[in-house]
Amino acid sequence: MRGESGFTLAELLVSLFIFGLLSAAGVALLSFSVRAQEAADARLGDLADFRRAGALLAGDLAQAAPRPARDQGGSVRPAFHGAGGEQGGVALAFVRRGWENLDETPRASLQRVEYSFADGRLERRVYPRLDGAAPLPATTVVDGVRRIRLRYRDREGAWRERWDPTDRTELPRAVELVMDAEGSGTTRQLFQTGTMW
Repeated sequence: MRGESGFTLAELLVSLFIFGLLSAAGVALLSFSVRAQEAADARLGDLADFRRAGALLAGDLAQAAPRPARDQGGSVRPAFHGAGGEQGGVALAFVRRGWENLDETPRASLQRVEYSFADGRLERRVYPRLDGAAPLPATTVVDGVRRIRLRYRDREGAWRERWDPTDRTELPRAVELVMDAEGSGTTRQLFQTGTMW
C-alpha cells in the first residue's frame, strides 16, 4: 500500500541507536555526579573534623591556667607540658579553667586535660578531679592522622620544640600544631594560650 507512511527498519534502528547512546551518556553522567558528591561529602567531613578539633583545642588552650597538678602518685606536674608530638604518646598536658558544673557536684572549676597521638588518632583525655585522679576514657578528636608536630612560643618570641620550663607555672604564649592526615593533607594551626583570664 503506497499511500501509507511510516518508518523504515533502517530509520527505526538508527533512532534506537541514538536513544541508546543518549541513555548511556545520561547514566555515565549520573554515575559521575554520584561519585563526585561522595568525594565532596568525604572531603567536607574531613574538613569538619579539623574545624571541630581546632575549635576544641582553641577553647582548651585559651583557658589554660598556670596551676600545677598532682598525678595519682602525688608527684607535682607542671601547669603545662608540651612534647613535639612526633613520637606519639601524650603531646599536650595542662590545666584549664572554665569546667562547667551543670549538676553542681562538689568539684573545682579547673580541669586537667591531655591530648595524645596514638594509632593514627588525636585523642583528648580529661580527669574527673584536678589532683590525684585517674583519667577518664579518651575520646577521639581526629582519626586518620599520619603525623603531628607541635611547637611552643615563649615570652621572648622564640619557638621551642618542647615546653618544659623551669618555672612550673609558666605557660607558652602560643602553640603551633601541624597535622598530616589521610585525604586532607597537611594543615597548620596556631593557638594562643591563657587568653581567657
